[in-house]
Amino acid sequence: MLKPLITLISLCFFSIVPVKEPANSSAILARKQVPVLCYHQIRNWRPSDRQVDKNYIIPPATFKAHLKMLADSGYHTILPDELYDYLTTGTPLPSKPIMLTFDDSDGDQFTVARPELNKYNFKGVYFIVTTNLGKNKYYMDKKQVKQLSDEGNVIACHTQDHANFNKLKGADWDKQLDVPTRKLEAITGKPVKYFAFPYGIWNSQGLPELRKRNFKAAFQLDQPRDTKDPLMTIRRVIDCGYWDTRTLDFYIKHGFGKVAK
Repeated sequence: MLKPLITLISLCFFSIVPVKEPANSSAILARKQVPVLCYHQIRNWRPSDRQVDKNYIIPPATFKAHLKMLADSGYHTILPDELYDYLTTGTPLPSKPIMLTFDDSDGDQFTVARPELNKYNFKGVYFIVTTNLGKNKYYMDKKQVKQLSDEGNVIACHTQDHANFNKLKGADWDKQLDVPTRKLEAITGKPVKYFAFPYGIWNSQGLPELRKRNFKAAFQLDQPRDTKDPLMTIRRVIDCGYWDTRTLDFYIKHGFGKVAK
């Protein structure tokens, strides 16, 4: 009689343990936002670079100073699965969480950013445009993407050729979402679960296409989140090339509303 009694007690115990249900959109929007930084090219400015270009081009010395500030200030990098679990179920994050994201497959993200991230035991998220891979000396190749993945960074989708999300229709969804996702999964041997909108441009009508393809979350830039689907419109701030460390610190602390501590 002892074994059935133990089984009965176990069943009763598990039946009264509350199951943590995923949060709805209102609950997700109510959670403190985690700062997410976005980077593109990491190189010195050229005479031909316009002021608007410097939003997207951060000199290596500035990038290094910014990462040192993050490390000295006690920030801990997190990856998308951690952010997803926090937003949907309230899973605790490390103190002073921050996410570092890199768009477009630029080669200096491997040659310049990677050593700096490794110096501080930081991890990043690399949103890959697959047609850029091996395109020329300015872009990463497949081996570098595989190495980043093997080292614990996350590889994610940024469309096949940086197509405007708002203009996708019909067969475009397969070309710009399914095809690059399969290519990245073949390179890394891991599922691709996250997406970033080229140019940060998105519309609510297209978000169900991401859901159909089982993306867990998507990242935009500095626009209000979609109130019905905040997971597919997570905000990021571009770390501009002309910001000093004080300006970056200000945007981290004040550019994301209530920030998770």
